[in-house]
Amino acid sequence: MINFGYTIATTRVVNIDNCDFEKLHELEALVPSFKRCMNCGACTATCSAQQFIPFNIRKIKSLFQEAQYDKLSKELEKCMLCGKCTLVCPRGISLRPAIMNMRKILSVK
Repeated sequence: MINFGYTIATTRVVNIDNCDFEKLHELEALVPSFKRCMNCGACTATCSAQQFIPFNIRKIKSLFQEAQYDKLSKELEKCMLCGKCTLVCPRGISLRPAIMNMRKILSVK
């Protein structure tokens, strides 16, 4: 059989039953608008940091909601806190305060 160099990808399934959502509930109490996100991508499309480094605000939101905190701390450091994402959000989500509070909750400086 010919080897084409393809392999089966490892699964990216997150077992939600084993996740601790205490930090998510804490963030939602601090920034209630965080619950309204519909993952439209407007925030990621206008992000200033994304022009220079690989950065995705939707990925940050997903990682936080799935309690994947070990991967999240590196991503939060990339945000420049310019606030463009908040300005273009069709749902009026306060993303800048959300990211600042995520950093506080996870103790990322």
